[in-house]
Amino acid sequence: MLHLKSIADLNRLIQIETLHPLIAVVDFAKVDERIPPGTKIHADFYSIMFKNYCTNLLKYGRQTLDFQEGSLICIGPNQVLSMDDEIEQRSDRLGWGLFFHPDLIHGSILGELMDSYSFFSYETSEALHLSEKEKHVLHDIVLQIEQELQENIDAHSQTLLVSNLALLLNYCARYYGRQFITRKPSHSSIVAQVERLIRQHIRFKESPNKGLPTVKYLAEQTNFSPSYLSDLLKKETGLSAQDQIHYWVIEEAKQRLLQSNQSVSEVAYSLGFEYPQYFSKLFRAKTGYTPGDFRNLN
Repeated sequence: MLHLKSIADLNRLIQIETLHPLIAVVDFAKVDERIPPGTKIHADFYSIMFKNYCTNLLKYGRQTLDFQEGSLICIGPNQVLSMDDEIEQRSDRLGWGLFFHPDLIHGSILGELMDSYSFFSYETSEALHLSEKEKHVLHDIVLQIEQELQENIDAHSQTLLVSNLALLLNYCARYYGRQFITRKPSHSSIVAQVERLIRQHIRFKESPNKGLPTVKYLAEQTNFSPSYLSDLLKKETGLSAQDQIHYWVIEEAKQRLLQSNQSVSEVAYSLGFEYPQYFSKLFRAKTGYTPGDFRNLN
């Protein structure tokens, strides 16, 4: 296990000079990626990587990294990459990596917004596939950051680095949004699958022993990361994965309240709620009525 705590640790690993303690740009055509097979790398910083060559030699969690030509992956801190084999050495390989420590953006507006860049929580199998125009846009920003790193650090350095970094992340968010749209036909089946999974879960006779369906459960069943699935559903339906769960649970609750003699507590337990009070609170938030009032009005 290689634990890379700092940008300097990364630079020592690939044998390049440290120009700034909190951020680095790496030209993959100029570095030696010969890392022993079986190595696991755990980094305390953000990683954004683009390559023009394919490899399936890495694993991110339990997922094999499918680094297709022209794809970009974004990995948050404290993730683990596993090397399954030696990386193929090619004379024509191209690509870049941008690595930055959270300390670079602490106290900045970007630091407050980082949670909104949910693609750092996507699996690597959900990489961003870039068009030629998109490749050039991102590469130009990375070159601007690299040029700034060549300057002597002064009072303006951090502001310029962070502003360019924010620009890069905003373009990544735009391009992921585009990818959701271009893959729309294949996503419609995912929406139907999620609906079916939720309804089957809450209607199964042993729901009280299983609890409510979770976003993690839906992600595992559809082979997506929780963040990617939630963003996909939000783009397709306007509802996040958690919103989808709440919607179908409340719809099923309405049916049970009107078609059975079960008490409100019994309905709550049958749906998988651990506490009836939480069921009543959620029901009122979504419908404007308490479960009892809804039953009486209908």
